[in-house]
Amino acid sequence: MLSLLSIADGISLLKSLFGFFSSILIFLGEVHWSFSFILLAILVDGIDGMVARKTKQGELGEYFEAMSDMTALGIAPALFIFTLYYAKVSYCPYYTSYLLIVLVVFLSCSMIRLTAFHRMKHKKYFIGLPVTAGSVLVMVPAFLEVSFFYILAIVVVVSLASIAPTPFPKPGLKINGVATILIIISILTGKLYDGIGPMILFVALMCYAIGGPLYLQKKSK
Repeated sequence: MLSLLSIADGISLLKSLFGFFSSILIFLGEVHWSFSFILLAILVDGIDGMVARKTKQGELGEYFEAMSDMTALGIAPALFIFTLYYAKVSYCPYYTSYLLIVLVVFLSCSMIRLTAFHRMKHKKYFIGLPVTAGSVLVMVPAFLEVSFFYILAIVVVVSLASIAPTPFPKPGLKINGVATILIIISILTGKLYDGIGPMILFVALMCYAIGGPLYLQKKSK
C-alpha cells in the first residue's frame, strides 16, 4: 500500500494530522492552539497541490487529498464550533438542536463539495466556494465568539455557497502570498489587539467570496 503513495500524499497526511490535533486541543480548552492548527492545515493545503504538480503523483492522490481535507477543513472546524458554543447553549435543548443541525449541514455540504471537486475541476476557476476559504469564514467568527445566531447564519451561508454552481476565481501567486501572510499573522496574534489579525483575514476572504464571482461574471462579458 505504501508504494501507492507519493510525497504529496505525505503532505496531505500532515494536513489531516493538523486537523486531528486541532480537535484534541479544542476538547482540552486550548482555543488559540486549536484555531492555529486549522490555519496551519490551510497553509499545508496549498503545498500538497504544488508538490503533486512538480513530482510524480501517487495513485491515491485524489482520494487521499479529499479525505485529508474532510478531516482538517470539515470535521475539525465543526468540532471547534460545537465545543465553543455548546457550553453557551447547553441549558436549552432547542439551541443545542439548532447547533447540531447546522453543523450536520456544514459537514454534509463539505463532503459533497470535496467528493465532487475532481469531477468538476476547471483550470481557471473553482465551482462552489473552496473549503479553505469556507473554513476560515466559519472559524474566525467562532474564534472571536460572535453571538450564537450569527454563527449559525454564517455556517449555513458558507455551507450553501460551497455547493452552489457558482464559479470562484483561482487566486494567483500574489494573492496566495498575501493570504499566507495574513494566516501567519492570525496565528501569531490570535485575540491580541481585539483580534485584528483574524478579522483582517476574515474581511479579505469575504471580499473574495463576494467579489470573486462578480469579477468572473464581468470578465466573461
